[in-house]
Amino acid sequence: MNIKKIGLTALAASLVSVSSATAGEMSVSGAASITVENYSGTLRNAGVAYSMADSVTLAGSTELDNGLTVSMSFELDAGADATPGSFDDHSVSISSDGLGTFKFSGNSGSSAVSAIDATAAGDVFDTFDTKVGVGGGTATTAETATATGDAAMLTTQAGNNSFMYTLPALVDGLSVSASYSPQGSNDESSSAFAGTYTGVEGLSISYGVGDNNSNEGTALNADVTSMKASYAFGPVTVAYSDHEFDSATATRDQDVESMSIAYTVSDEISITYGTEEFSTGEASTVDAEYSKISVAYTSGGMTITAVAAEGENISYSTAAAEDVDYWGLTAAFAF
Repeated sequence: MNIKKIGLTALAASLVSVSSATAGEMSVSGAASITVENYSGTLRNAGVAYSMADSVTLAGSTELDNGLTVSMSFELDAGADATPGSFDDHSVSISSDGLGTFKFSGNSGSSAVSAIDATAAGDVFDTFDTKVGVGGGTATTAETATATGDAAMLTTQAGNNSFMYTLPALVDGLSVSASYSPQGSNDESSSAFAGTYTGVEGLSISYGVGDNNSNEGTALNADVTSMKASYAFGPVTVAYSDHEFDSATATRDQDVESMSIAYTVSDEISITYGTEEFSTGEASTVDAEYSKISVAYTSGGMTITAVAAEGENISYSTAAAEDVDYWGLTAAFAF
């Protein structure tokens, strides 16, 4: 009898047993999409373009002996706005029913305000900001401010290396959180507070405030205020949002008002229409306006979406070159 072999086998079995008992659960999910799209307008005929984006998310959690749950999430993103194969959103959180949730995050989506900063129409302006000056058009000072200012207003509270705390449920349907980032993008520090109430069937109301203290001078300090409300009744959902970016420099102020209505035709088909209106602190500019209608068809893990959108005065100017039309068709797959 080979005692050594038996001993090693028993040791290996015991290690597997211990490992199985203490290991957390791990899941893998992902998405991929293919898009064909076209931009058209004076000086901005970009022609038909094709693009692809994909991401993989690793998520895991385990419960400690003291009842705390530790969770982690890492996203590998190869989308248009990320370096292929690089980490995008990533976070580690510790939570319990009695203590709430402590979350440490990197990159986007890590702020109390950023959790509610998307407009009611779904950030239609993003469709056009990424195409500033296409087809020979020249980005103006105001247009550049739109592309950077809007992003600053709607995402500045989602800087790297931030900390967020969500209170335990004190009232059914009420969630309250606070966040702090010692080094946000272009900011020395930022903090935010937000709350969401969903205690009435079909109704969701969110409100958040934040401030950024710039390391480039007090003239760039700013306050952010975001509110959003939506109500679903039967197959119809209506939504409204208002986001304000109040800068220490008045000419950098921005306000975004947005509305949308969605109709669920069936379990597979939905139709959505939304608008956004941007205004600035500059008396010499006009409002930039965006609108979008989309039809989505879902079958299992696949969604096909057709979009038609329009941007007017996109650099806060009435010049013909600042009006752009867009259409796109996307096939997205999730697993």
